[in-house]
Amino acid sequence: MHRRTFLSLTGAAAAASHLRAAQPPPAGDHIAAIAALVRSKMAEYHVPGVGLGLFHGDRLHVEGFGVTSLDDPRPVTPDTLFTIASISKTMTATAVMKLIELGRLELHTPVQEFLPTFRVADAAASAQVTPWHLLTHTPGWEGQLTTEDRGADALAHFATSIMPTLPQLAAPGETWSYNNAGFALSGRLIEAVTGHAVHDALRELVFAPLGLTRTFTRLTDVLTYPTTLGHRDRDGKTEVIRPFQTTSSTTAGGVVTSVADLMRYARFHLGDGSGAAGAPHLGRPRVAQMQMAQTPKHGTDDEMGIGWHLRRLGDTATLAHGGTLNGHCLLVELVPAHGLAFVVLTNHVDGWRLVQDVEQLILRRIAGVGLAPGQRIGHRGVNEAMSLHSTPLRTQPDLDGYVGRYLRPPVGEAMVRRDGPRLVVATGSGQPDAGLVFYGPDVAYAVSGAYTGMPYEFVRDAVGAVRWLRVNGRIARRAA
Repeated sequence: MHRRTFLSLTGAAAAASHLRAAQPPPAGDHIAAIAALVRSKMAEYHVPGVGLGLFHGDRLHVEGFGVTSLDDPRPVTPDTLFTIASISKTMTATAVMKLIELGRLELHTPVQEFLPTFRVADAAASAQVTPWHLLTHTPGWEGQLTTEDRGADALAHFATSIMPTLPQLAAPGETWSYNNAGFALSGRLIEAVTGHAVHDALRELVFAPLGLTRTFTRLTDVLTYPTTLGHRDRDGKTEVIRPFQTTSSTTAGGVVTSVADLMRYARFHLGDGSGAAGAPHLGRPRVAQMQMAQTPKHGTDDEMGIGWHLRRLGDTATLAHGGTLNGHCLLVELVPAHGLAFVVLTNHVDGWRLVQDVEQLILRRIAGVGLAPGQRIGHRGVNEAMSLHSTPLRTQPDLDGYVGRYLRPPVGEAMVRRDGPRLVVATGSGQPDAGLVFYGPDVAYAVSGAYTGMPYEFVRDAVGAVRWLRVNGRIARRAA
């Protein structure tokens, strides 16, 4: 079961992209091959519903596959709402850049200049952290933290009651580590600067100007439209995940939108900064700045832009952000040199496997690019299996240099030990221990544990010593 829409985006139709018009699909027979792979992988990974969007040249294709929920099956359409999780971070970055353009924020000015009450445990870090650190995942503290649901005061409570206790795992800007807490603080910063609740600020700064009419951050809006529910497999059956979960860290992962709206958003970032009516919204220099490399993802070949994760496939630059929340796994990606943007949205915890497979097909068929064997890639907000493009090194490195205890206060720690010819990582989080193999210098993936192919990176400091273990994008600091 699926619904599809073809849109011509030339001439007047570009200014009225909400109109549905039957037009030939982009890239000839590519859409048929992509749709066939989506259906095949839905069956293989038990994914009930998928949203697919693809823009190439001057053509847009949006299509829904399957159903919103196995318990109350409604067809997924281009207007069905999906939780987009951490893709929300790109919208937060867009809002911050708009405030910078308006002169109300500065990218490299300390957060304390705009939010005087901001503190973390380290006084020096408190004084040094800027919006740039928040939007590039480099503030240096543990990031897997979320806010309590305190209504309009959720982000304020997080900033004043949770963040002051956070110790540093690295100095601000010292190394990259995926950081939800930094984006939650960005939301509080937006509230403080605008004087509005983050929901209203995001609508004013991003959603409304870009014509995103089915993009929401409040459940009271979401639940009035057809919406997907997350699923998982348990005891041989695919089931709805209950209870429904969302996040009060709105700016880290709280946006809900449709494939059609997310494609409008992606095209904005692929374009010149014009809003829904064709009028300028964000200056092209600001859009370009978001897409420029700001910092390396130390230990990998990827880089970080402002809100966007950057990866080169040969000579071709890509910008992407994934998301994982409430049984949803999702991706939005831009390939500016090819005028290509696409989104893949799923409602199953294993949907990341479908996302990865479909992403690789789109890149190969339309842009003619793909991962090089053994390319050291970094986390982008959704799982990726390193085993897709890599094989173990024929000669594994000396393992003793990686053994040790790695700390992630206040979340926990990881113990790295030798077990015969390989390393084993234990986190004590209820997950099985992970056996690792190295596929490149300081980079490994799991051959057992949470999922085969999970990335593990040993990150070195300025003098070349192994200082951090990064697990699926998050660092832990090596104990002395």
